[in-house]
Amino acid sequence: MAQIETADVFAAGRRGGGGSLYAYRVRGVGRSAVVLWIGGGDDEPDQVLTSPEGEHWTVPVFMTVRQARAYASRRGRRPATAEAGTLELARVQHWLEDPVHRRVPPGAVLEAWNFFEDLARGLGEVDRLPRQGAVLSGAYEKLFGGECAAWTPDEQRAVLDLITAGVELWDSCPVIVKPRSSVVAR
Repeated sequence: MAQIETADVFAAGRRGGGGSLYAYRVRGVGRSAVVLWIGGGDDEPDQVLTSPEGEHWTVPVFMTVRQARAYASRRGRRPATAEAGTLELARVQHWLEDPVHRRVPPGAVLEAWNFFEDLARGLGEVDRLPRQGAVLSGAYEKLFGGECAAWTPDEQRAVLDLITAGVELWDSCPVIVKPRSSVVAR
């Protein structure tokens, strides 16, 4: 087994995402944590920072933004801002419990959608989310424009499938709490 310095993985991100670094607080029903998010540089897509751990990629998670910032600092990086964005995932999960009778929280659903795609990319698990097609693209455009009330039944079903899969990914993905400075990879 080769020893990979976390600093090397951290500097580049899982797949070369060397863009700006941000702390991001996720407040969910089953799991809440602060993660580090890498903004895509150049043509690279955004992704949640992950680290190799045995056969899998794990998400370093922290209880506080301060811990995340200290982790970044020990590796020679500094988040682009002192503040942390927050995803109120619990609001989305509440909506998922009864989407027919509850109003869509558009901002939280949009943030969750983006987070789940970035998380899946970081983990190398994009196949765990439904493929983006015409129906999901149309639903995303309406959501982005604040018009989720205009979703067709197919669009609403597609969004529900994607958000449900994303919540399952977040709740089940491997995490490492307050990770050490180096990790062992295959």
